[in-house]
Amino acid sequence: MKQKTDRSFDDIAAKFSRNIYGSTKGRLRQLVLLRDLAQLNLLQQPCQILDVGAGQGQLALSLAAQGHSVHLTDISAEMLHIAQQQAEEHGLNNVSLQQIGLSELAATHQQQYALVLCHAMLEWLAQPELAIAQLRRLVAPGGILSLMFYNKEAKRFGNILFGNFDYVAADFQVKKKVSLNPQHPLVPQDVQHWCKQAGFSLLSKTGVRCFHDYLRDRSQQQSHFEQLLALELQYNRTEPYASLGRYQHLLLKAD
Repeated sequence: MKQKTDRSFDDIAAKFSRNIYGSTKGRLRQLVLLRDLAQLNLLQQPCQILDVGAGQGQLALSLAAQGHSVHLTDISAEMLHIAQQQAEEHGLNNVSLQQIGLSELAATHQQQYALVLCHAMLEWLAQPELAIAQLRRLVAPGGILSLMFYNKEAKRFGNILFGNFDYVAADFQVKKKVSLNPQHPLVPQDVQHWCKQAGFSLLSKTGVRCFHDYLRDRSQQQSHFEQLLALELQYNRTEPYASLGRYQHLLLKAD
C-alpha cells in the first residue's frame, strides 16, 4: 500500500482559486463560516487569530477587514503569496504570513491564540488524529478552535444518489485521483472522538453545503444561489441536514 503523505497546493494554486474559492460552493462555505464565527463573543472586540493551513486566506482576510489581527500559516508558498497580494490590495496591515507545517508550528510556536482556524485541511493530512493534538497546543485555555473537515459519510451519500455504486464499493479508491478531491475524507464520529481526547469540548456543529451538492439541476447552484444560501443558513445546524453537509464545521472550546 502506498504511504499517505500530506498534500501541498503549490502546483495548482491558480486552479484552486478558480474552481473552489471562485465557485458557488466556495462562496457558500465562506458565508456559512462567517455566520458561525460572528456568533462568538470573543470576536465582538479585536482578537488575535491563527489560521492553520490558511491557503489563500479568504476567511482570515475577511476577519482582518473586521479589525482582527490574523497570522496565516501554510506549507504552500504559492498559496501564501496569493494571500499576501490580496491583503495588500485591500490595504490590510494586520495580517502576517508564515510558510510552515502544523507539526513544526506546534513544536516551535510560543504563542497561543484565543481563536484558531483550521478549515479544509485535515482531509489532506496523512495523520489527521495527530493534527488535532497539535492544534490543541496552539489554542489558549478557554479559547476556540474552528475546525472544518470533509465529511466521508456525506461523500458516500452523494455518490450513492448519483449512482456511483462501484466507486462507493471501492471506498472511494481510484487509480487516477482528481487533484482537487480531498484524499482522506473523515468520519465525523472519529473527528469528534479525537477532539475530545485532545481536550476540546464541542460547542456547535454546522453542516456546510447540506443541499448545494445534491441538486439535480446543478445550474440552480448559480441561478438560485440566494435562495439556496438562505435555506442552508436556516437548516444547516438542524438534524438530519447538519450531518448531510459535504463539510462539517465544529466550534470547539479548549478545556
